Amino acid sequence: MTLTDWRLKYIGKGRSFILISIIIGMLAALGGVILKQGVALIQNLIHYIIAYYSSPYLFVIFPAVGVFLTTIYVQVFQKGNLGRGVTNILYCISRKSGYVEKDKLYSQMVSSILTVGFGGSAGLEAPIAATGSAVGSNLAVWLGFEDVKERTLLLACGAAAGISAIFNAPIAGVLFALEILLVDMPLPAVVPLLISSASAALISKLIYSGQPFVLITESWQPEHILFYVIFGLIAALFSVYAIRTYFYIDFLFAGRRSPYLKSIVGGTLLGGLIFCFPALYGEGYESVQKLLHSDAVSLLDNNPFFSSTSAWLVTLFAVVLMLLKVIATSVTVGAGGNGGMFGSSLFMGAMCGFFFSHAINLLGLGNLNEVNFTVIGMASFMAGIIHCPLTAIFLIAEITGGYALFVPLMIVTGLTYMITKYFEPWSVYTKKLALKGELQGIDKDKIILNRMQLKNYVEKDFIPLNENDTLQKLVDAITVSKKNVFPVVSGENKLLGIIQLDDVRDIIFADELYDEKYIRDLMRQPVSILDINDHMLDVMKKFEQSESQYLPVTEKNLYAGFISKSKLFTQYRDRLIKESEIPT
Repeated sequence: MTLTDWRLKYIGKGRSFILISIIIGMLAALGGVILKQGVALIQNLIHYIIAYYSSPYLFVIFPAVGVFLTTIYVQVFQKGNLGRGVTNILYCISRKSGYVEKDKLYSQMVSSILTVGFGGSAGLEAPIAATGSAVGSNLAVWLGFEDVKERTLLLACGAAAGISAIFNAPIAGVLFALEILLVDMPLPAVVPLLISSASAALISKLIYSGQPFVLITESWQPEHILFYVIFGLIAALFSVYAIRTYFYIDFLFAGRRSPYLKSIVGGTLLGGLIFCFPALYGEGYESVQKLLHSDAVSLLDNNPFFSSTSAWLVTLFAVVLMLLKVIATSVTVGAGGNGGMFGSSLFMGAMCGFFFSHAINLLGLGNLNEVNFTVIGMASFMAGIIHCPLTAIFLIAEITGGYALFVPLMIVTGLTYMITKYFEPWSVYTKKLALKGELQGIDKDKIILNRMQLKNYVEKDFIPLNENDTLQKLVDAITVSKKNVFPVVSGENKLLGIIQLDDVRDIIFADELYDEKYIRDLMRQPVSILDINDHMLDVMKKFEQSESQYLPVTEKNLYAGFISKSKLFTQYRDRLIKESEIPT
């Protein structure tokens, strides 16, 4: 009896989902605690060293050291392939049928602890979501959840649990999974997500109380609605700036081949930014917390250039921090570190919200609640940069106690999301996959085709012929073959052409030609040739354009077999039926 049979017989399908969801939530919560505590341990040690030597110049060194150590880890232990954050989760769902590599169970935590612990300017949310997804996916495989839909759901349970644990925000964890990962999952799938996310929040609360922000926000004033609308427009523009800046810097670093050179150059640049603007150090949540406690002046602490604490200087400083945070995060990741834009978007939003409300108050144009705008700014930037408005609303409401702000949260995040999406249809996590055609969308056809790999459908039972063979050899092949197409290959197994039965039907009974006609005279070039790594969307297009029933497939320029149009459509239909079923 297999493990799958035992599970279904003694536990049952529905109960198995509940049980595994709880286990995934608990394990993801432990991963979140290890991640946060590991970063805190390194940061405390670094702060002690800096205080002991009283040297602010160490701010230049430590972030660069963290990025360099991460690069060494990735190159030596991960063979240069880390697969960072949410983008990798989406790729695994879209192209790998929900399978996440086992090394993601630890590699995301190790690399992000090194990066952020030493001062890398990035968030930890994407790494813990990736770790949680690896927990869910690998447990699903181990326990025999063979259905793609089931495995993907458990993967998402892990990601939701990771977000829930690190923020102590179970509702936001569920919405994150639904908005970002499970674009085509039916509503009943929310139950395992709720259980996994709640389990993670419970475990995290019991063993780690390090929720990033604790604040009970005040009610909002309806007469300020115009300011909220204006702020939504501003947040959208800066969200577009953040997405484009992130990918521009990523493009600059992608053009450099040496990972160690990238880490040295990027680490040095990052260290210089943090030296000039210490608030960019790490996730930056301490600076956000200061804004929430109306202590904006402390943003200038340890800054080597400004001694004045005038109100306008603090306001402009917040703008600079907002603009530079995305640059610092992009450099951190581009140079070889590991982290995400999730936390950085919250930092940027807080700075923008404070800047806007404080400037309005200084100009005498209104009497805005600066803490409320700081909180709403966090949600709006997250909605714009990551394209997850519901997650943003409930995350901020949960972690700040800002339930009294639901109406302005809905207005501002909605505006920011719609405007940003108009200029940038893809989020900071999905844009790269979308441009490569590797992103799962809401189109069910594309979802299924994304999960199908050409190599799994190649038929090899075709009789190959050599160009120097005679018609007699073809006739012999026809008598024993069940196929009506024959590949013509060279001695090195390179595909030279094909022969179809219809092409030679008028001469196969001409005995006098058997030794006179050669295969090279009878073959023709196929209408289209597939490569083993072709995307299934491209395969379908080539079938449609060629109107052929069979197309040859090559691998590394060598003949590999044929693909049958009818069998491919049969497999597609079976998958469509299977994946339309609701996992229960």
